[in-house]
Amino acid sequence: MNSIGKAVSGSGKAAIGTSIAGSALTAVSTAPEKLSTLLHRRYPTVGVTGMTGVGKTRLVDRLARRTTAEGVTEVGSATMERRTSKSARLKGFRFRVVPGDNAATRLTALDEVFYEAPVDGVIHVVAYGHATPRRSGGVSGAAPERTVEEQLAAELEDWTITAHRIAAMAVRRERPVWVVVAVTKADLYPERLAEAVRYYSPGSGSPFAAKLDELRALAGGAKISIDVLPVSAENSKELDSLLATLEARMAQLSGHV
Repeated sequence: MNSIGKAVSGSGKAAIGTSIAGSALTAVSTAPEKLSTLLHRRYPTVGVTGMTGVGKTRLVDRLARRTTAEGVTEVGSATMERRTSKSARLKGFRFRVVPGDNAATRLTALDEVFYEAPVDGVIHVVAYGHATPRRSGGVSGAAPERTVEEQLAAELEDWTITAHRIAAMAVRRERPVWVVVAVTKADLYPERLAEAVRYYSPGSGSPFAAKLDELRALAGGAKISIDVLPVSAENSKELDSLLATLEARMAQLSGHV
């Protein structure tokens, strides 16, 4: 082979080598992104919100098949993450629990789950005026008692703050955002459960329903879906069926089924 042929052959081999190296570098550089996308699809993130004492952590523990260490549930102090894997397909959720107490920590956590690392869906926990009284962090003495009416008013105030952040997140998204209003502690008021679900449902005419309508108006009806489901973190055959219904709906909303 003459010198020109050798030069062409050499340059061809170099080009092939460069192409292979480039492909390898591209594969390496995109691998973390692909892995992150796969993880996100299989384990979408869910923000769990609600005022203090409604049972957010206990509900997430049930969904995640875990038990929170003693003392952790006294007063929320940070955003916690729980993951659950429920099937051979390795699909589940990553839960981000926003503390209901401690204003500074709570607002930081709300910013995290709705702005900095936006979640795929939201479980907003309410208790129809049956939230467990809690002392604020750093405050001694017995927790203050509240009437059902006062609890409902506090829930409404809490939801107003959260709803505005959900709306702001939804308008920035191309795909719809889903919200499940989880009416928890269903074991405490079984005779009034239908009434409680109706109170939190869009179009019911309640103060909470009015705030849901406002959220839809802010976010745009096509950008947000809202479900209202009763649930309890307690154990019994009937209550477990409520939890299973919540899990099934979350799976549908996340595209797992």
